[in-house]
Amino acid sequence: MSTDELFLFGEEKMEKAINQLKKELGGVRTGRANPIILDKVLVDYYGAPTPLRQMSQVSVQEGTTLVINPYDKTIIKEIEKALIKVDLGVQPNSDGMVIRLTFPPLTEEKRRETTKDVKKFGEESKVVIRNIRRDMVDDLKKLEKEENMPEDAVKDSQDEIQKLTDKYIGIIEKLVEEKEKEVMTV
Repeated sequence: MSTDELFLFGEEKMEKAINQLKKELGGVRTGRANPIILDKVLVDYYGAPTPLRQMSQVSVQEGTTLVINPYDKTIIKEIEKALIKVDLGVQPNSDGMVIRLTFPPLTEEKRRETTKDVKKFGEESKVVIRNIRRDMVDDLKKLEKEENMPEDAVKDSQDEIQKLTDKYIGIIEKLVEEKEKEVMTV
């Protein structure tokens, strides 16, 4: 492994950690309807668990209602069962053609609670980034021994690893800050 590969793999892992955080933050309720919240809903479609968003069109209505329009109207009952099972905090309302999920506005207390969850997701992601940094530094030390790298090259590489870490920690902080603002906006 070269230092270039070390940085490439390290940055790739950090990028995956950011994508995971985005996915987790996307599932956080903010009082506004967001189709991402349905990503974890699997519907029993002729015996096969199928993601809801693959079998229906989902749209947002008036900012607080998700309208689920299944391509196959015969599975509306199965979709309702799946939505109840996942427990999104709202009851599905069906008229036989579409299913509506209306999200009530969050209370002040629930907003503060949700903000704490958002911060927790951010902290967990920072820990992941720091663990990746630690692994990169360990790999760098192995490289140093294997290839007899000069001390200044090792020091430069360690500085680059820290810069990369700081960059991704900054991205996490920005994502968390944006989500907190979104949650606290009434």
